[in-house]
Amino acid sequence: MIDEHADVNWERELDALFLRIGHRFGRADLRRRMRDYVRGLLAPVGRKNGWQLAEFAGYRTPDGFQRLLNRANWDADDVRDDLQAYVAERLGEDGGVLVIDDTGIVKKGITSAGVQRQYSGTAGRTENCQIGVFAAYATTRGRALVDRELYLPKSWTDDRERCRTAKVPDERGFATKGELAKRLVLRALASDLPLAWVTADAVYGQEGRFRRLLEQSGLGYVLAVPKSQQVFGPRIDHLFAQAPRRGMGDDLVR
Repeated sequence: MIDEHADVNWERELDALFLRIGHRFGRADLRRRMRDYVRGLLAPVGRKNGWQLAEFAGYRTPDGFQRLLNRANWDADDVRDDLQAYVAERLGEDGGVLVIDDTGIVKKGITSAGVQRQYSGTAGRTENCQIGVFAAYATTRGRALVDRELYLPKSWTDDRERCRTAKVPDERGFATKGELAKRLVLRALASDLPLAWVTADAVYGQEGRFRRLLEQSGLGYVLAVPKSQQVFGPRIDHLFAQAPRRGMGDDLVR
């Protein structure tokens, strides 16, 4: 049974979050659509497509939601920044962990940005899908998604007309999932989120540049690596050169 007090507190907190990000949506009708859309995403709606969400919100068609997502003047990155500040206030701790992972979003058709037949860990097989790289922030106080990047395969970045049709900015070039993860980490470090650790699976752990970024940033990390991963240590002659010339007693070989 749902605790009525918890339900009331949840509604109050959600309203507070709407007020926090509402200024990013310049008109009252956009703010109302945004609230209805988010509430629909959080609700027990069967298939969360435009028609189903519009019906749940009491609209006859999904046109208003489509305008909100495709044509209305607001910046998703600005909303992301507000969200990170909110999460830092509510969940922030000195030992905060940034969890990096990607997920596949199965799609029909070929027009959605970044869609192609590619492996989806979510589905466990190759599917026609988009891949998003996501960052979640976790502490003992709770956890929340705080950032995202859309993976664009080379089949997309090499076809500028296709990108423009899908409203992908011309400056977006190809980036590996590891490079997208680096962007997420750098933005988290520049935010108010107290961050001490990063964790990710082998897709990211196998990328040396990603590991070096974490080391150079002073972050602890726990990363999976494939069993074929090679680890290179210092040359043995360099180790000998650094060894003490005398050890316990005088029996150590020089």
